[in-house]
Amino acid sequence: MKLYPYVKRLIDIVFAVLLLVIASPIMLFAVFAIKMESRGPALFKQNRPGKNSRIFTVLKFRTMATEMEKDGRALSDMERMTRVGNVLRKTSIDELPQLINILRGEMSFIGPRPLLVKYLDYYTPEQSRRHEVMPGISGWAQVNGRNSISWKEKFKLDVWYVEHQSLSLDIKILLLTIYNVLKSKDINSSSDNTMQPFTGDVESGL
Repeated sequence: MKLYPYVKRLIDIVFAVLLLVIASPIMLFAVFAIKMESRGPALFKQNRPGKNSRIFTVLKFRTMATEMEKDGRALSDMERMTRVGNVLRKTSIDELPQLINILRGEMSFIGPRPLLVKYLDYYTPEQSRRHEVMPGISGWAQVNGRNSISWKEKFKLDVWYVEHQSLSLDIKILLLTIYNVLKSKDINSSSDNTMQPFTGDVESGL
Protein backbone atom coordinates (compact mmCIF):
# COMPACT_ATOMS: atom_id res chain seq x y z
CA MET A 1 0.00 0.00 0.00
CA LYS A 2 1.42 3.36 -1.01
CA LEU A 3 1.87 5.75 1.89
CA TYR A 4 2.11 9.03 -0.01
CA PRO A 5 -1.65 9.55 -0.67
CA TYR A 6 -2.23 9.54 3.11
CA VAL A 7 0.67 11.92 3.74
CA LYS A 8 -0.61 14.15 0.93
CA ARG A 9 -4.08 14.24 2.47
CA LEU A 10 -2.67 15.33 5.83
CA ILE A 11 -0.61 18.07 4.14
CA ASP A 12 -3.70 19.21 2.21
CA ILE A 13 -5.76 19.59 5.39
CA VAL A 14 -3.08 21.48 7.32
CA PHE A 15 -2.30 23.94 4.53
CA ALA A 16 -5.96 24.39 3.53
CA VAL A 17 -6.80 25.51 7.08
CA LEU A 18 -3.79 27.84 7.20
CA LEU A 19 -4.55 29.38 3.82
CA LEU A 20 -8.21 29.88 4.65
CA VAL A 21 -7.19 31.89 7.70
CA ILE A 22 -4.52 33.88 5.83
CA ALA A 23 -6.61 34.46 2.71
CA SER A 24 -9.90 35.24 4.46
CA PRO A 25 -9.51 39.06 4.07
CA ILE A 26 -8.81 38.62 0.34
CA MET A 27 -11.79 36.31 -0.02
CA LEU A 28 -14.10 38.74 1.79
CA PHE A 29 -12.91 41.59 -0.42
CA ALA A 30 -13.49 39.41 -3.52
CA VAL A 31 -17.07 38.72 -2.41
CA PHE A 32 -17.65 42.44 -1.88
CA ALA A 33 -16.16 43.38 -5.28
CA ILE A 34 -18.16 40.73 -7.14
CA LYS A 35 -21.44 41.78 -5.54
CA MET A 36 -20.76 45.47 -6.18
CA GLU A 37 -20.07 44.98 -9.89
CA SER A 38 -22.82 42.58 -10.96
CA ARG A 39 -25.97 40.88 -9.78
CA GLY A 40 -25.92 37.28 -8.67
CA PRO A 41 -24.17 35.07 -6.13
CA ALA A 42 -20.49 35.58 -5.34
CA LEU A 43 -19.81 31.86 -5.62
CA PHE A 44 -19.95 29.78 -8.78
CA LYS A 45 -20.97 26.18 -8.13
CA GLN A 46 -20.82 23.35 -10.64
CA ASN A 47 -20.85 19.56 -10.49
CA ARG A 48 -17.53 17.99 -11.50
CA PRO A 49 -16.19 14.41 -11.43
CA GLY A 50 -13.54 13.73 -8.81
CA LYS A 51 -11.58 10.66 -7.76
CA ASN A 52 -13.11 7.47 -9.19
CA SER A 53 -15.42 9.78 -11.20
CA ARG A 54 -17.45 10.56 -8.07
CA ILE A 55 -19.46 13.75 -8.64
CA PHE A 56 -18.96 16.69 -6.29
CA THR A 57 -19.73 20.42 -6.34
CA VAL A 58 -16.68 22.54 -7.13
CA LEU A 59 -16.58 26.06 -5.68
CA LYS A 60 -15.13 29.17 -7.32
CA PHE A 61 -15.65 32.89 -7.16
CA ARG A 62 -17.99 33.97 -9.97
CA THR A 63 -16.06 35.69 -12.77
CA MET A 64 -18.87 36.17 -15.30
CA ALA A 65 -22.10 38.15 -15.39
CA THR A 66 -25.19 36.03 -14.87
CA GLU A 67 -26.84 37.44 -18.01
CA MET A 68 -26.68 34.94 -20.87
CA GLU A 69 -28.19 37.09 -23.63
CA LYS A 70 -28.25 40.69 -24.82
CA ASP A 71 -30.73 42.04 -27.38
CA GLY A 72 -31.74 38.46 -28.14
CA ARG A 73 -28.15 37.41 -28.86
CA ALA A 74 -26.32 34.75 -26.84
CA LEU A 75 -23.25 36.23 -25.15
CA SER A 76 -19.88 34.49 -25.35
CA ASP A 77 -17.87 33.73 -22.22
CA MET A 78 -15.51 36.57 -23.11
CA GLU A 79 -18.41 39.03 -23.30
CA ARG A 80 -19.78 37.83 -19.97
CA MET A 81 -16.44 38.19 -18.19
CA THR A 82 -16.60 41.03 -15.67
CA ARG A 83 -13.74 43.41 -14.86
CA VAL A 84 -13.48 41.99 -11.37
CA GLY A 85 -13.72 38.46 -12.78
CA ASN A 86 -10.84 39.14 -15.17
CA VAL A 87 -8.63 40.21 -12.26
CA LEU A 88 -9.70 37.21 -10.18
CA ARG A 89 -8.78 34.82 -12.99
CA LYS A 90 -5.43 36.43 -13.78
CA THR A 91 -4.42 36.22 -10.12
CA SER A 92 -6.12 32.82 -9.59
CA ILE A 93 -8.01 34.29 -6.63
CA ASP A 94 -11.16 32.78 -8.15
CA GLU A 95 -9.79 29.36 -7.13
CA LEU A 96 -9.57 30.14 -3.39
CA PRO A 97 -13.04 28.75 -2.49
CA GLN A 98 -11.71 25.35 -3.55
CA LEU A 99 -9.86 25.28 -0.24
CA ILE A 100 -13.26 24.25 1.12
CA ASN A 101 -13.38 21.41 -1.42
CA ILE A 102 -9.98 20.29 -0.11
CA LEU A 103 -11.20 20.23 3.49
CA ARG A 104 -14.24 18.23 2.39
CA GLY A 105 -11.93 15.59 0.91
CA GLU A 106 -13.11 16.27 -2.65
CA MET A 107 -9.95 17.89 -3.99
CA SER A 108 -6.23 18.26 -3.36
CA PHE A 109 -3.86 21.16 -3.92
CA ILE A 110 -2.15 19.20 -6.71
CA GLY A 111 -3.81 16.87 -9.20
CA PRO A 112 -5.59 16.83 -12.57
CA ARG A 113 -8.08 19.68 -12.84
CA PRO A 114 -11.73 18.58 -12.37
CA LEU A 115 -13.48 19.00 -15.71
CA LEU A 116 -17.12 18.90 -16.80
CA VAL A 117 -19.27 15.87 -16.05
CA LYS A 118 -20.31 15.55 -19.72
CA TYR A 119 -16.68 14.89 -20.70
CA LEU A 120 -16.81 11.52 -18.94
CA ASP A 121 -18.55 10.03 -21.99
CA TYR A 122 -15.74 11.15 -24.31
CA TYR A 123 -12.65 9.80 -22.52
CA THR A 124 -10.70 6.81 -23.73
CA PRO A 125 -9.85 4.24 -21.04
CA GLU A 126 -6.35 5.74 -20.87
CA GLN A 127 -7.64 9.30 -20.47
CA SER A 128 -10.05 8.13 -17.76
CA ARG A 129 -7.04 7.27 -15.61
CA ARG A 130 -6.87 10.95 -14.65
CA HIS A 131 -9.66 10.06 -12.19
CA GLU A 132 -7.50 7.56 -10.30
CA VAL A 133 -6.30 10.39 -8.05
CA MET A 134 -7.90 13.36 -6.33
CA PRO A 135 -8.41 16.35 -8.64
CA GLY A 136 -6.37 19.42 -7.82
CA ILE A 137 -6.43 23.21 -7.83
CA SER A 138 -3.28 23.02 -9.96
CA GLY A 139 -1.64 20.15 -11.78
CA TRP A 140 1.09 18.97 -14.12
CA ALA A 141 -0.92 20.03 -17.19
CA GLN A 142 -1.55 23.49 -15.73
CA VAL A 143 2.16 24.24 -15.26
CA ASN A 144 2.99 22.84 -18.70
CA GLY A 145 0.71 25.00 -20.82
CA ARG A 146 -2.66 25.22 -19.09
CA ASN A 147 -5.11 26.51 -21.76
CA SER A 148 -2.39 26.98 -24.40
CA ILE A 149 -2.09 23.23 -25.09
CA SER A 150 -4.52 20.84 -26.77
CA TRP A 151 -6.84 18.51 -24.90
CA LYS A 152 -4.80 15.55 -26.18
CA GLU A 153 -1.61 16.96 -24.67
CA LYS A 154 -3.40 17.91 -21.45
CA PHE A 155 -4.75 14.40 -20.87
CA LYS A 156 -1.32 12.87 -21.54
CA LEU A 157 0.17 15.13 -18.87
CA ASP A 158 -2.63 14.25 -16.44
CA VAL A 159 -2.03 10.51 -16.86
CA TRP A 160 1.74 11.03 -16.56
CA TYR A 161 1.12 12.70 -13.20
CA VAL A 162 -1.02 9.78 -12.02
CA GLU A 163 1.86 7.41 -12.79
CA HIS A 164 4.60 9.57 -11.24
CA GLN A 165 3.00 11.43 -8.32
CA SER A 166 5.33 12.08 -5.40
CA LEU A 167 6.08 14.72 -2.80
CA SER A 168 8.97 16.14 -4.84
CA LEU A 169 6.81 16.37 -7.97
CA ASP A 170 3.99 18.07 -6.06
CA ILE A 171 6.43 20.62 -4.63
CA LYS A 172 7.77 21.28 -8.13
CA ILE A 173 4.23 21.81 -9.47
CA LEU A 174 3.41 24.12 -6.56
CA LEU A 175 6.49 26.29 -7.19
CA LEU A 176 5.80 26.41 -10.94
CA THR A 177 2.18 27.35 -10.22
CA ILE A 178 3.26 30.29 -8.06
CA TYR A 179 5.71 31.37 -10.78
CA ASN A 180 3.06 31.15 -13.51
CA VAL A 181 0.52 33.11 -11.47
CA LEU A 182 3.03 35.88 -10.76
CA LYS A 183 3.96 36.01 -14.45
CA SER A 184 0.32 35.56 -15.63
CA LYS A 185 1.72 32.81 -17.83
CA ASP A 186 -0.33 30.36 -19.94
CA ILE A 187 -3.68 31.60 -18.63
CA ASN A 188 -5.24 32.06 -22.06
CA SER A 189 -5.28 29.84 -25.09
CA SER A 190 -5.72 32.86 -27.37
CA SER A 191 -7.56 36.12 -26.95
CA ASP A 192 -10.30 34.24 -25.09
CA ASN A 193 -10.22 33.55 -21.38
CA THR A 194 -11.68 30.07 -21.56
CA MET A 195 -10.61 26.74 -23.05
CA GLN A 196 -12.56 25.43 -26.05
CA PRO A 197 -14.96 22.59 -25.07
CA PHE A 198 -13.74 19.01 -25.27
CA THR A 199 -15.86 17.17 -27.83
CA GLY A 200 -14.01 13.90 -28.24
CA ASP A 201 -12.80 14.73 -31.75
CA VAL A 202 -9.64 13.48 -33.47
CA GLU A 203 -7.56 16.44 -32.29
CA SER A 204 -8.50 15.60 -28.72
CA GLY A 205 -7.05 12.12 -29.15
CA LEU A 206 -10.17 10.05 -29.78
